[in-house]
Amino acid sequence: MCILIRINSSKMKRSILSFIVIASILTGCAAVQSIVRSTFPYTAILQVPASGRVNTTLSSTSQASSFDQIFTGQGSNTEAVKNVRIASAKLEATSPSGQNMGVFKSIRMYISRGDSSSEIMIASRQDIGPSVGNSIMLDIDNSRLLDDYIKGSTVRVRMEYVLRDALASDVTLRTSLGFSVAPNTAQ
Repeated sequence: MCILIRINSSKMKRSILSFIVIASILTGCAAVQSIVRSTFPYTAILQVPASGRVNTTLSSTSQASSFDQIFTGQGSNTEAVKNVRIASAKLEATSPSGQNMGVFKSIRMYISRGDSSSEIMIASRQDIGPSVGNSIMLDIDNSRLLDDYIKGSTVRVRMEYVLRDALASDVTLRTSLGFSVAPNTAQ
């Protein structure tokens, strides 16, 4: 059913037209959509070798990437945001199929610049239960600003972990990090 409304006032017509034009401009710009969304996803693939020893602190490192246009690729506009903080951290075992994250006793997640300088812990999880399934959310530490890390050309992710049980095969983990931001209105 279609309802037609007749608008007699030219002032009202201009207001509606202005609203439509502004809405079209804002929804057409990926950077503005990202800022309005306020969360930027980063992912990294980490490998945990089967040769790792139980009850020993081990680590795995990988470069993180974002599919969000505001931080990556041509036309990056990192000056459009400020106050970058960690918002979420999730680990998911992608290989082998059905891998339980309960093989880990504890996990600490760090990020650093692409050259591995200025590393900072952003999330951790202690006392992981033996039957948690194939994914786990980490406890985040959002007390620090991460602008200098995320606005750089590359970001590295390092996971420190302690195994509870020996692994039968290498494990592949997908790390999903969410970063919250605020628009930088002082540009």
